[in-house]
Amino acid sequence: MLLALLTAALLTAEPLDSVVRDLGMAPPRHGGVYVVAHRGAHLGIPENTLAAYKKAIELSCDFIEVDVRTTKDGRLVSMHNSTVDAYTKDAKGPVRNFTLAEIKALDIGSRIGPEWRDERIPTMDEVFDLCKGKIGIYLDMKDVSTADMLAMVRKHGMERRALWYTGIRQQKEMQKLCSECLPMPDPGPNENLETTISALTPPARIIASVMKFCSQSFVETAHARGAIVITDESSPDDWPKMIEWGMDGIQTDDPAKLIEYLDTPQTLKLRPASPAPSPFAQPPAAR
Repeated sequence: MLLALLTAALLTAEPLDSVVRDLGMAPPRHGGVYVVAHRGAHLGIPENTLAAYKKAIELSCDFIEVDVRTTKDGRLVSMHNSTVDAYTKDAKGPVRNFTLAEIKALDIGSRIGPEWRDERIPTMDEVFDLCKGKIGIYLDMKDVSTADMLAMVRKHGMERRALWYTGIRQQKEMQKLCSECLPMPDPGPNENLETTISALTPPARIIASVMKFCSQSFVETAHARGAIVITDESSPDDWPKMIEWGMDGIQTDDPAKLIEYLDTPQTLKLRPASPAPSPFAQPPAAR
């Protein structure tokens, strides 16, 4: 088993190094594996909020996963569900039916605890302002146009620090408008992997997956095509298997425990070292 793990680690070194180099990405901070905080570091904190994203930064995650939606007046906000119903007692209905002012009036923190009663739905401007120079952003495009999202990414100079998780049509549209941006398609089952990679021009270098569809052969096929794989865990029990497969990134609801796991000597020796220090390792100098 140990030999198999070491072999998997060696096989993953070259694809990860080349993707980091070719795409100008920040390398992983922990054990050669990107840590993606799903909806931010939200255990005990309202999800998809600035508080959850600040916690992910404090933990030194590589990316926060941000669900993006559009308000009635065309503003981009961070919200997972299509409606506000589960987040507040103050209102019900689709995010699309609220203006930004109405969205900002909602208390979405009190359901987690009274200490979060002033936590609000953040705009994407607020999210990018918080994250720039500190952490990457995994954009889950729930309800937003490619043009609006691209304008936001460019406004904040995050072309090389934002991963785009969306359908192939939007991926192709984004590639035409922004050659320096980072598409991350999800092929679903293994049989779609090759066609998904080659559907983009240039071919996809970052692939998203979930444990339902991922496997060692999935990762090996992606690596053979020069692409890395970032996969959603089903539970922390998946982590040893994901490391054995040579996974390049893990999206998790418990980034603190994942980082602790990746930084243990036993796990570190199974992964190649990061190719270079992350530019996000220290806060940016004051301007």
